[in-house]
Amino acid sequence: MLFSRKDLVKLLGPLIVEQILTVLVGMADVVMVAEVGEAAMSGVALVDSISILIIQLLAALATGGAVICSQYIGKQQLERACHGAGQLILVTTVSSVLFASVALLGGKHLLFLVFGQVEDAVMENAVLYFRITAFSYVFLALYNSGAALFRAMGNSKVSMVASLIMNGINVIGNAICIYGLKMGVEGVAVPTLISRIVAAVLMVILVTRPDNPIHVTGMRDLLPNREMMGKIMGVGIPSGLENGMFQFGKIALQSLVSGFGTASIAGFAAASNLVTLHYLPGNALGLGLITIVGQCVGAGEYEQAKAYTKKLILVNYGILAVICGIMALFSNPIVAIYQMSPEASKLARNLILLHTCGMAVWPLAFPLPNTLRAGLDARFTMTVSIFSMWVFRIGFAYFFVKICNFGVIGIWMGMFIDWIFRAAVFTMRFRGFSSRVRQV
Repeated sequence: MLFSRKDLVKLLGPLIVEQILTVLVGMADVVMVAEVGEAAMSGVALVDSISILIIQLLAALATGGAVICSQYIGKQQLERACHGAGQLILVTTVSSVLFASVALLGGKHLLFLVFGQVEDAVMENAVLYFRITAFSYVFLALYNSGAALFRAMGNSKVSMVASLIMNGINVIGNAICIYGLKMGVEGVAVPTLISRIVAAVLMVILVTRPDNPIHVTGMRDLLPNREMMGKIMGVGIPSGLENGMFQFGKIALQSLVSGFGTASIAGFAAASNLVTLHYLPGNALGLGLITIVGQCVGAGEYEQAKAYTKKLILVNYGILAVICGIMALFSNPIVAIYQMSPEASKLARNLILLHTCGMAVWPLAFPLPNTLRAGLDARFTMTVSIFSMWVFRIGFAYFFVKICNFGVIGIWMGMFIDWIFRAAVFTMRFRGFSSRVRQV
């Protein structure tokens, strides 16, 4: 076997810790901004739905680079892997500059276009938060690229430490700016920018060290190479389109939520923030699958790739049972930390309990497709995901909200139908993995 139990723990342990840090800091951001009021909290939530779109597009490109480099490692072609690392950094940096430019030049108009019907106080906070965080996209792209490369090497400890530093700066900065300096939403945005700058500088320094199996050796690796960029984007673009359409759909649904008033926006935002804990093990294990399956495919060990996938999906369900059980039992005190109105708090608790039930199919709908992507089957996952998102999640959400008058709960009912369809299709596709897998 290419990966012993010790190797798996060494790779997956730091990934789980990193995901915990990311989730907890995201929750801390919302809790701290709640101190300023529901209008500020709602404004941050609206902007985050757009920012996450951009972040996911950049993460998809990083995934493309990780898949290609992992396969080259499996093939023992480290020089090609190093060149792929340079091309990944080039692609993500250029893309992030474009995204940041669009956000800075047209951010206000974009917010009014998508969320124009929200209250004036919410929009004012959203515009301010968006302007500041847009500057961080370039630095986040550099950090994500470096983290993806170290994960491809099987060294997820580096990205965990960098994440610890980045998130530590973020939380401490939030506390100082919000509670000490009384800065409002900018007290969340400025520390986010600073923390991403520090993380990017650290990751650039580490990824150029020659003692790493994959490293950027100089300008030669950064000069555009159409063939290598094509391979990276062959995975990254379908994944980016998939993530992009997914987030566009969520923005459309967020716009639907914004019509219910501040209490519903706040309750939905708090619940959405809290249930990210449900996704934590799957997100970490999914990142691990990119490295594990990628190296197995590069080495021609397709059956090992399937065996590792099954093992990690079972691990996902085991961890998920513990997390969901705790959140269901203690939903009242957990929601109370957001200091929301009784109406918003009740809605948040109901959404959490509903989401707990729906997680029974989530691991098959989201972590599992990473195995297909690592086998260069990204176009299939993109097609299925986009179709399911727009037909099932959005279509049924509007049906449940507009026709059945279920309120914001109807949005998650549509989401669960989307998950069930994805899980069924991806499970069937996985069964024929060995016959469809491709190498770089």
